[in-house]
Amino acid sequence: MDICPKCGLPMQACVCEEIAKSEQQIHVKIAKKKFGKFATIVSGFDKGLDISKIAKSLKAELGCGGTIKSGEIELQGDHRKKIKQILVSLGFDENSIVSD
Repeated sequence: MDICPKCGLPMQACVCEEIAKSEQQIHVKIAKKKFGKFATIVSGFDKGLDISKIAKSLKAELGCGGTIKSGEIELQGDHRKKIKQILVSLGFDENSIVSD
């Protein structure tokens, strides 16, 4: 049986990721890219989270492409209206998500 090095609980009962999600301060902003295209930037993730897993879920829910650059998730298109409810469904606190 594997033990989590952070909380000391068995890996099946580990709550480290849920605690980390509730303590995040997520920032959602829009950036204009080449040729007049828009990108939604989601930042503010700590090291304790699997950003690639979050990015994959966001891209699947929104039906868009995206990437991870220097700890930020960059999604193709303007998704500011939809992204908050998706992040809440992934376990983030609604009050900690700030849209610029």
